[in-house]
Amino acid sequence: MLASPPNSSSVNLVHRSSATHQLAQTMKRWSPLSCANEVPDTVAWHHTHMVGPNQCCSAVVQQIEAPVSSVWSVVRRFDNPQAYKHFVKSCHVILGDGDVGTLREVRVISGLPAASSTERLEILDDERHVISFTIVGGDHRLANYRSVTTLHTSPQGNTEVVESYVVDVPLGNTKEDTCVFVDTIVRCNLQSLAQIADKRNNMNES
Repeated sequence: MLASPPNSSSVNLVHRSSATHQLAQTMKRWSPLSCANEVPDTVAWHHTHMVGPNQCCSAVVQQIEAPVSSVWSVVRRFDNPQAYKHFVKSCHVILGDGDVGTLREVRVISGLPAASSTERLEILDDERHVISFTIVGGDHRLANYRSVTTLHTSPQGNTEVVESYVVDVPLGNTKEDTCVFVDTIVRCNLQSLAQIADKRNNMNES
């Protein structure tokens, strides 16, 4: 007796499973932190990303002369990124109350190759000072963008901020071009954060 042919739904499931397996095989676990960035293992673990063949991954480190608690009070505000991210024009929470899963809509200033992005809070750890978000929609070129930011006390007693990310390389761009572009934005944000935290710290000490 001939076996009955598989139905279309089972064939589609096999194809999707095969595609998912192939994608998983091409992705590699990688950390953008170099040997020069000596951070605790507990911090480095958060900055290890699964990176696909058409993605780039990088990290920016910023020293801030202020205690971690002061810097974290600014960074943890998922509803107020414009406090230190000067490229952000406005931010509105569209779902949630600030916990993991909260969605925000961010609009950026003119002059950038983007207008808005919808972002989801993935991690908010007040004990370990870790925050992470992904971009899930909007008008921009940063597809599948995931960012992780950690704060820890440096050997000098200051705050060391590490922000890493992974993102798809847009069509027509190279990995190097993409990293240079995103690194520049992240670096500007963290330098702005340092200025704000330093100013707050000096006011508290005076």
